[in-house]
Amino acid sequence: MTSESRFDPPPGQPEDMGRGIRRILAPNPSPMTFRGTNTYLLGETGLAVIDPGPDDGTHLRAILDAVRPGQRITHIFVTHAHLDHSPLAARLATATGAPVLAYGPATAGRSAVMEQLVASGLSDGGEGIDHVFAPDRVLADAQTVEGEGWQITAHWTPGHLGNHMCFAARDVIFTGDLVMGWASSLVSPPDGDLTDFMESCARLRGLPAELFHSGHGAPIENPHARLDWLISHRRARESAILEQLRNGPADAHSLARAIYTDTPAALLPAATRNVLAHLIDLQGKNMAIALDPLSAEARFTIRADSPAAS
Repeated sequence: MTSESRFDPPPGQPEDMGRGIRRILAPNPSPMTFRGTNTYLLGETGLAVIDPGPDDGTHLRAILDAVRPGQRITHIFVTHAHLDHSPLAARLATATGAPVLAYGPATAGRSAVMEQLVASGLSDGGEGIDHVFAPDRVLADAQTVEGEGWQITAHWTPGHLGNHMCFAARDVIFTGDLVMGWASSLVSPPDGDLTDFMESCARLRGLPAELFHSGHGAPIENPHARLDWLISHRRARESAILEQLRNGPADAHSLARAIYTDTPAALLPAATRNVLAHLIDLQGKNMAIALDPLSAEARFTIRADSPAAS
């Protein structure tokens, strides 16, 4: 039995994870959030909260009740502006007076090619963007924030979302939705960018870490092996797409139906967005080319001068 199959903590109950970290599971299980969102408390006196979670009064009370005598919440960090991670930050800030820190609002960090997709009319794929999110303090890449007994370095890691950050605290990295143990990360244009995602995984691979705490699921105790798997998984998906394109031009939807043969119909739209992300990445690497103006319906083909054509 894997750690993920055993992962089923009671929502709202603080759990001691060691290293001065406690985890509280939010009551928002779903096919996209697994058992729910992991909220973390770091520190012994002045506490940092990482990913407050969805706008849920019960979860807000659970976080506040976890503050022990002599403790107070001094900082609120948000990995990214999805509805299962960021909305409770504003209410928690009001209740505690602590500032909210993040890379920026939901559209911050969006790549130029994704801005082009937005201009073409492509909206988000229903994964739940927190469009009203706005941090009190904008974090720069590699910026370090110090609290009472803890130090966090923020690393900008776009890909799952343009404003995604991972937070490193000594030998632990809080990876949000960039790296999870229970599933591969969703990359859904125009807010997810696979080129950025692969670069962020490579960057994270170069950071020292003994443990990853992700936004959903159990701790990742072999973080570099998990990153290697994620990178290999994406390369395998790229190969499958190229194999299908050798049969002729195709769009993301038809490719998803051909490749994701075991995927439930309800999840096929997300799979289609993943394929679109790969197609855009392949075009950026000069391995494929869009035959139509860039959009969700654009047909792609392998470039004749690409090694992938043979």
